[in-house]
Amino acid sequence: MPRLSFRSTLLASFLLVAGTLAAAAASGWLGLEALARAIHDDNRAALVLSAAARELGERTVDLERNARQFLVLGNPALAARFEATLDDALGVLTKLTAAAPAITATAADWRTSAQRIRAQLESSARNTMPIPGTSVPPRAPDESIDTEFKRLSEATATLAGAVQAALAARQQAVIEALERERVRVSAQVLGAFILAAALAIASAWWLLRPLARIEHAIGAIGDNRLGEAIRIDGPADLRQLGERLDWLRRRLAELEANRNRVLRHVSHELKTPLASIREGVALLADDVPGRLNPEQREVTRILEHGARTLQTRIEQLLRYDASQFDARRLDLQPTAIAALLREAAEEHRLPARARGVMLEISGRAAPIHADAVKLRVAFSNLLANAIAFSPADGCVRIAIGEYEQNVRIDCTDEGPGIAADEFEAIFDPFFQGRRRAPGPAHGNGIGLAIVREFVTAHGGRVHALASARGAHFRIELPRA
Repeated sequence: MPRLSFRSTLLASFLLVAGTLAAAAASGWLGLEALARAIHDDNRAALVLSAAARELGERTVDLERNARQFLVLGNPALAARFEATLDDALGVLTKLTAAAPAITATAADWRTSAQRIRAQLESSARNTMPIPGTSVPPRAPDESIDTEFKRLSEATATLAGAVQAALAARQQAVIEALERERVRVSAQVLGAFILAAALAIASAWWLLRPLARIEHAIGAIGDNRLGEAIRIDGPADLRQLGERLDWLRRRLAELEANRNRVLRHVSHELKTPLASIREGVALLADDVPGRLNPEQREVTRILEHGARTLQTRIEQLLRYDASQFDARRLDLQPTAIAALLREAAEEHRLPARARGVMLEISGRAAPIHADAVKLRVAFSNLLANAIAFSPADGCVRIAIGEYEQNVRIDCTDEGPGIAADEFEAIFDPFFQGRRRAPGPAHGNGIGLAIVREFVTAHGGRVHALASARGAHFRIELPRA
């Protein structure tokens, strides 16, 4: 199965997050749309029920008026009007019963009362049918029909109340449905946001973790930590980039090993003829071949100085090469930084006193895991450099402290300082800054390079800082 690239993964992550939120929004919109339609339909049904209940009340009044007029006047047209009004009322009642099944029993009572009234009107019509050629006087309403009309009115009122109760129940059901939909939509939106956040975090972790490893790998290569294998997980193109970086690391390590091997061989091959040259110059200086005139003796001194300088450079090359090799082999143990600095300062106490330079060490820090031997070499080179560049009656100050997860060591002197554009180059091997040490002594360009090698090997960093007077070096070592 092919692995996704960085761009494909980023696009897929965006689509997943956007799709999750869009699905939640669509679901909520559809739910609210359905609820809105239900509320609209329910409102229409409520209007129909209210109108039907009101119409039934009006028809009930018309029935009573028509019936009483017929009983008093005996006019058949009034009986026909009663029948038509009753048919309309029964139709309205049927509509109410279909819309609100809860009123079926009350509707049956209403029909029963209406049928009884109809039966009484039919009986009254038969009894008061006029004989042709004669006239029958009007008849007063019977008390039993008054009772039926009272029952009919009560049934109508009960139906109206039942309709109102049914409408209230429907309204309450709509409110409850709306609340359920609100809770459902809220839960969906919250779940969508949680899922989107989880997807975003997972995507960010999947994409940013290899980027952080790549950044760390590039930093390790830049710091010449070539022994750490580079393995990058994640999208396919980032994995391929990690493989190329690891190839570059191996290639640089191979080139560095070749360079060191050539350097050792060349240095060794140079030391033997150089020793012969120095011996020959010493013989000349001791007048072994014969007495030298002043010009010849001056040439001999120049040769001796050149040979001694060349031997010093070769030894410095070997020292720096050895420091690079040793920096990759650390024996980490709990180490007290303050005690280590005081030991290094004690080694330089006599050279400092000879130059009239004071050494001050202040502060304290918790022990760290470090190679005490190599850190002591680094501190010794740092102090030697500061003493060499300090004027007579000057002072070299070492301040120890802790900052966040690092132990800080600040070394300041009162010498000529460092030019701002040389803050990085000052740690390069054999680099000589523009500002020289006072007097004939001067640095050899190796001490600070060794300091950087050993500090970097511990995962720390050393850098020069701007200072109003003298040089200011800061070493930062991780506590963990």
